[in-house]
Amino acid sequence: MLVATMPPHRHAQGQPSARPAGLRRVVQRLLTVVAAVAVGAGMLAAPAYAAPSPEEIEAAIDKQWEQLEPTIEEYNKVRAQLKVDRKKSAELGKKIQPLALETEMAMNRVSDLATRHYITGPSRDLGALLVSTKPGNLAEQLTYLDRLAASERKQVEGVLAVRRKYDSEKQKLDATIAAEAKKEKELAAKKTQINAEIKRLQASMPKTTVSVAGCPTVNGVVSSAARKAIQTACAQVGKPYVWGADGPSSFDCSGLTQYAYKAAGIYLTHHTGAQWNEGRAVSRSEARPGDLVFFFSDLHHVGLYLGGNLMVHAPRTGKPVQTQNINYMPVAGFRRPG
Repeated sequence: MLVATMPPHRHAQGQPSARPAGLRRVVQRLLTVVAAVAVGAGMLAAPAYAAPSPEEIEAAIDKQWEQLEPTIEEYNKVRAQLKVDRKKSAELGKKIQPLALETEMAMNRVSDLATRHYITGPSRDLGALLVSTKPGNLAEQLTYLDRLAASERKQVEGVLAVRRKYDSEKQKLDATIAAEAKKEKELAAKKTQINAEIKRLQASMPKTTVSVAGCPTVNGVVSSAARKAIQTACAQVGKPYVWGADGPSSFDCSGLTQYAYKAAGIYLTHHTGAQWNEGRAVSRSEARPGDLVFFFSDLHHVGLYLGGNLMVHAPRTGKPVQTQNINYMPVAGFRRPG
């Protein structure tokens, strides 16, 4: 039909025909349409991106949590050390109080002695004492009084020396406390940021099932203390993770291990790094139920080992206390408290 519409006359030799030019334009338009259809068909045929699976979301959150937990444990460390140092400062304060009173009393005795002798003369008691020593003259009396005063001064100097020692220690301790309090304040400010990040993470967290596999265990427990710690930790399964918490209604990782061993009569600091140093090192092959298992090179996570590559721990926000295989995080080592 397109050919019928073309003009019937011929062009001069050497000039291009209008017929081929017209065909080329039509073909180009058709190719454009075909290409567009082909592209559209390809787009329709492309598979849509699937929504992330719960496992993928969990893995992503776990990865983000690795960045948050070291700050949480640093906050625990500062709080624990601040508690210890404030207790030391209070104890030093109690020691200084009687020293201050003793110093004041000794100084008063020296002053009273000087006043009685140089202003009103020796008292009757002191006169009797001097007579009993049978001093030969006033010079000997004065020498004796000087010796008494020197003895009092020596006592005062001794008390003052001890007091200066305690004052110096307290000043250093107070400076340390001030620095730690400042750091605690800075970390508390970070807490607001961390909580905001936790809230954001919680919005995408899938519901998790709480695992109780192997909890509590009865085989291979190394001591009665370890058995009590395991029983106590396993009794907390299902309770929520709250960072900085050490029970009884919520826990973070080092708070749970501290709580478990406290029930067994063993005190651990509420900080993973401190707990690493508060137990005896054991190899992985020697690890037994009740040992503490630590993770990551900076030791920012800890759990209570149950044996068979299982542990009970407080994982992170959104995941309550539960049992889990230890191999899902890089194991740094094992420690045995007590």
